Amino acid sequence: MEIVEIYVDEDDNERLDAYLAKELNEVSRSYVQKLIKENLVYVNDKNMKSSYLVKEGDFINVKLPKPKKLEIIPENIPIDIVYEDEDIVIINKSQDMVVHPAPGNYNGTLVNALLFHIKNLSSINGIIRPGIVHRLDKDTSGLLIIAKNDRVHRILSENLKERNIKRVYMALVHGVLSIDEGTINAPIGRHGNDRKKMTVTSKNSKEAITHYRVLERYNKYTLIEVKLETGRTHQIRVHMSHINHPVVGDPVYSKAKNEFHLNKQMLHAYKLGFYHPTTGEYMEFKTDLPKYFRNILDILENKRR
Repeated sequence: MEIVEIYVDEDDNERLDAYLAKELNEVSRSYVQKLIKENLVYVNDKNMKSSYLVKEGDFINVKLPKPKKLEIIPENIPIDIVYEDEDIVIINKSQDMVVHPAPGNYNGTLVNALLFHIKNLSSINGIIRPGIVHRLDKDTSGLLIIAKNDRVHRILSENLKERNIKRVYMALVHGVLSIDEGTINAPIGRHGNDRKKMTVTSKNSKEAITHYRVLERYNKYTLIEVKLETGRTHQIRVHMSHINHPVVGDPVYSKAKNEFHLNKQMLHAYKLGFYHPTTGEYMEFKTDLPKYFRNILDILENKRR
């Protein structure tokens, strides 16, 4: 038997069978239900029904009968390593890179690159997401923490859950924000008609809090700094769209005109602060805005002159 250990780092309000079918890749939901009935799936050391709703912080152990083992191939893809020690790696992810493999996309991801460049990675999230503590969307660039062992991964995941990791973004949004700073406190859950989208809703949702501060106002646009208090899927994009100031270039949540003809969104995770899981020392990292982002700001600045 192959044992797969999965740490749930985000509350998706999904049934156990649906969640595992997605996470285990190329495994049908009916097959997962069979595993659950045969007591081969444990959540927090307990057998749960297929209908159990997975929660953030759950540890899931799955015993998989041998055959078909998915292999993720290390690839020599350049990555920007900002910092590395025996426990952690800080990566500045490029805007167009998918973080981890998924059905139909097993190559060219950050995980493929990490397996080539980093000798040791945590195994908590299984073969698909080794070392991955938190994620950024494919079209969001910026800083990510990677765990090199399971002890560190658990500590960092707990710090994320307890909101002890500072994550700060820069975003260019449509429209001119009238106030200098504000907080959006609106619960986020799966969209009722499109499971790939998130939305502000009171149904099967999770608390979501986003703080923003205006950095610069332009004609028809605003550059803002955004601090996440919680970490829901697509949180910044959903919240800014909710207050009618969607992120420029967002292909999903912005219906506004894309006058710059962007195929990427103007959202960058530029600052990351946390206490080192071994030394206890506070560490903070910053990274510059990507070139495409700076170019758009230069255009807006020139128009203002």
